[in-house]
Amino acid sequence: MNRYRDLQDEELIRLYIAGNNSAFSTLVHRHKKRIFTTIMLLVKDRCLAEDIFQEVFIKIINALKDGHYTDNQRFIAWAARIAHNCCISHFRKTNVRPAVILGYRDEICEMVYYTEQSAEKRMVTEEIQKEVQDMLDQLPAAQREALILRYYADLSYKEIAQVVNVGINTALGRVRYALMNLRKMMEQEQLCQELLPLGGF
Repeated sequence: MNRYRDLQDEELIRLYIAGNNSAFSTLVHRHKKRIFTTIMLLVKDRCLAEDIFQEVFIKIINALKDGHYTDNQRFIAWAARIAHNCCISHFRKTNVRPAVILGYRDEICEMVYYTEQSAEKRMVTEEIQKEVQDMLDQLPAAQREALILRYYADLSYKEIAQVVNVGINTALGRVRYALMNLRKMMEQEQLCQELLPLGGF
């Protein structure tokens, strides 16, 4: 049984800075899924995501040892910001625009549709899935990024704001307008009859 499991992030960080590597292992285990998900959704390549994930935690280790983390920060948002910056750095070097992973488009369809309870009603055809993917690629980069962070990395609006260095209202607005834009495109293409209301996010 991990005796550090019930400790808060800040307590684990203090223990690690004091030389306790087991405390840091617990911290990594607690947050690695969310951080890796954020990276994976942005870079769309598992091998690259694993490389960036390693880079992120090297930066985290160095930052902690250099005293660049303070207790008034939330560790997950701070770590996600480092991950985000590493991804952006990669895109700048390769001149590649981030895109949404194709395998996650079903969940996005469910997010912008009202769906029935039956499995048959919940199914989205391959043709519609492709059209939705094309629509996602048409979203402004900031809106698409906010959508990823909100619904797949499972960050709060406050955390999104911290990651991308904007105000919380801007983060909320980007997600809101992303859903509105998807809804408008779906209406134009007549992909669905019932759409989420404006407050449905």
